[in-house]
Amino acid sequence: MTTRATGTFEVKLVPQPPEAEGDTSLGRLTLDKQFHGNLQATSRGQMLTGMTATKGSAAYVAIEKVEGTLDGRAGTFILQHRGIMDRGTPALLVTVVPDSGTDGLEGLAGTMTIEITGGEHRYVFDYTLPSAL
Repeated sequence: MTTRATGTFEVKLVPQPPEAEGDTSLGRLTLDKQFHGNLQATSRGQMLTGMTATKGSAAYVAIEKVEGTLDGRAGTFILQHRGIMDRGTPALLVTVVPDSGTDGLEGLAGTMTIEITGGEHRYVFDYTLPSAL
């Protein structure tokens, strides 16, 4: 059975030096997040970006390791992000990496959507988690 977790999060993005001096089409950032709501957790990760000359077209990928409590169960898991912006039309997929759940979150699977409204970041996390033994 799928369960839905919702809440807010804060994110801190820190740009890293470019691999090629003066090339602004590729970027790399570290990220730190603090989740609130049904998921009480922190995460750390890295993001790669690709920018184009066309306004509103870009892409990013990211990996973040989340540590905290979900549904009263503590552990860690990894999220993988794939984001595309096609001339202003966004498409984002955030997925739990299979078999990345540890401790009380072992067997976790699911997807997360991110909504940004008025500068506030919100998540909706649809997931499955095996019954506690």
